[in-house]
Amino acid sequence: MISNNNINPFDENSGSASITKPWSLILLLIAVGLLAVILAKLEIVGLGILFSLILGGIYLYKLFTNPIIGFFTAIGLNFIVLGIARYIPGLPLGFGIDGILILTYLALFFSRFKERIDWSPAKKDITFLALIWLLYCIFQLANPEAQSTDAWIAGRGIGFYFFLFIPLTFMLINTNKKLDLFLYVWGIFSILASMKGLIQLFIGVDSAEQAWLNAGAAQTHILFGKLRIFSFMSDAGQFGANQGLSGVVAIIYSMSKKGLPKMFFLTVGILGIYGMMISGTRGSISVPLAGFMTYFILSKNLRVVIIGFTLILILFVFFKFTLIANGNDQIRRMRSAFDPNEPSLQVRLKNQEILKGYLASRPFGGGIGHAGDKAQRFLPNAFLSHVATDSWYVMIWAEMGIVGLTIHLIILFYVIGKASYKVMFKIRDPIAKLKLSALIAGMAGIMAASYGNAVFGGMPTALLMYASMAIMSNPETFDTPVEETELQLIKN
Repeated sequence: MISNNNINPFDENSGSASITKPWSLILLLIAVGLLAVILAKLEIVGLGILFSLILGGIYLYKLFTNPIIGFFTAIGLNFIVLGIARYIPGLPLGFGIDGILILTYLALFFSRFKERIDWSPAKKDITFLALIWLLYCIFQLANPEAQSTDAWIAGRGIGFYFFLFIPLTFMLINTNKKLDLFLYVWGIFSILASMKGLIQLFIGVDSAEQAWLNAGAAQTHILFGKLRIFSFMSDAGQFGANQGLSGVVAIIYSMSKKGLPKMFFLTVGILGIYGMMISGTRGSISVPLAGFMTYFILSKNLRVVIIGFTLILILFVFFKFTLIANGNDQIRRMRSAFDPNEPSLQVRLKNQEILKGYLASRPFGGGIGHAGDKAQRFLPNAFLSHVATDSWYVMIWAEMGIVGLTIHLIILFYVIGKASYKVMFKIRDPIAKLKLSALIAGMAGIMAASYGNAVFGGMPTALLMYASMAIMSNPETFDTPVEETELQLIKN
């Protein structure tokens, strides 16, 4: 028997030699001919289409060989999709995230086509809670108060994104290295959002953003001649709360790092807090207040708790009882969040009284997508379309009733409560404690801010929250044995 080692590699046909075969030559000529026609007919547009097809093909190949790329694509698109819509109006860019999530599930399936997919990492209580929430959202199609299927489709993310993103996170973010990568991707887009905000603040808005302001957004984003910074997000409220979230998570997360990684997360944190301040969103200050307060409690360190609560108390006194730095527009506007007689707060409370009477006989609400200004596109004359919801919880209450609000709050408090218990009493690795505490603190901050603004389910906060909830519900995966942690610290 002749050994394979004796075969001369130069006697084998190379890959390029295969094109000498008749059918290969015919296919190559057809491809070149089509390419020539496209370039001749469409010129520069054709060249753009060609490059798009090539890049799209490369992306799909990479995605189907490494599905986590789809996860990070969804996170990135989640940040910029609404900003892109200002430059390309009319395109259904919101469906882009739907497409990426579906492609990622397909990639997950085909990447493990020869073996049975092990879904056990996703078999967690939060997955079943997400399924219950999705079923309730689907039930809303049969809500007798609902009048528009289009409005439900527009608000589909409230149920589908939560249900789809939770299992993906369990399946794909399953090591400390991948958790770090998730936070790096998040941090990069947060820095970009802050930089865009700084450009708007110091240089001004561009033509597309000015057109958006002229179309009606100026009413809420230019107050007393001052622009409320919105970056490339849906509005200033979402920008402020999300940057506050990034600030809290990154600053706490930086404590688990050294050297350049520590500097990176500190940069993300500082820019995030500054972005929150220049957004002019008074309610966003509750993100760092509630977030850091939660972290102090999770630390179980009496000295840290005392120092932390003292600092928060000083900050509260600064905003509530002094007029120091009131000449600064951002500080003056945040200070108004501590005034119970603030006019916009009184308007919100009045709207809640109106909704209370309307919803008293409607335990399932008025239907997904049927409340607030956004509903006027589908139901211009409906009652709920002309009552501002503002708060995330008020929006859930108005659209899904007291039943929906109760289910939603049970899910949120169950997840954050169970995660907090595990971090405080079960997780041994101090680095894992810091990482998980950062996400828990961020969620606590967003839950607090969502009382004043509809931020929890908006982009980009929604997917960040869903991913965080999954990671927090799976802390054992990131709990490195203490001996390994001590060895890692020695090496660093």
